[in-house]
Amino acid sequence: MTELLFIRHGPTEWNEAGRIQGRADIPLSEAGRKEVCSWTLPASFQSWACFCSPLVRARETAALLGFDTRQIVNELQEMHWGDWEGHTLDTLRAIDPEAFRRNEDRGLDFRPPDGESPRDVKVRLARWVAALSEEALPAVVVCHKGVLRAALSLATGWDMFDDPPEKLREPCAHLYTIQSDSLLVSQLNISLESTEIHQ
Repeated sequence: MTELLFIRHGPTEWNEAGRIQGRADIPLSEAGRKEVCSWTLPASFQSWACFCSPLVRARETAALLGFDTRQIVNELQEMHWGDWEGHTLDTLRAIDPEAFRRNEDRGLDFRPPDGESPRDVKVRLARWVAALSEEALPAVVVCHKGVLRAALSLATGWDMFDDPPEKLREPCAHLYTIQSDSLLVSQLNISLESTEIHQ
């Protein structure tokens, strides 16, 4: 099967405070670890391989989900937010509301100072997907919100000018099929809070 199941890491103290993490290597909070321990990965995915972002919050999440062996992939890191890492969106908007709004209105080309754009994340994710061998699949991908959004954009053509075609809820997993070096949506928002077995 040429399938990938994307899962966002559990909560950190920065998540709880609304601070932008980006590449800052913030671990899961105590509450975040407890939350991930309460998640149930549907049985049909538990034997899959695991690819993981190198950032500690993703690695901790993968381990708590039961993946003792995981392949660390640099391309799965969160979007680099440059000078804005550690700030809240409210603080950034307050500094120069018009400039921030103009940047937000750029969709995939939104770019923090000295950081990455969502388009950059999409390109690196697409390059990684295209290089995967069938022998490495199916696999669970433990990563970040920016990567989840890039996967949805890759699969649907979403340009990020408007709301996503479907809201990515938490805590949920998102299943895609690889086709022609791209992604196709198979099933979004597979709950990790229930023991229900999905396809």
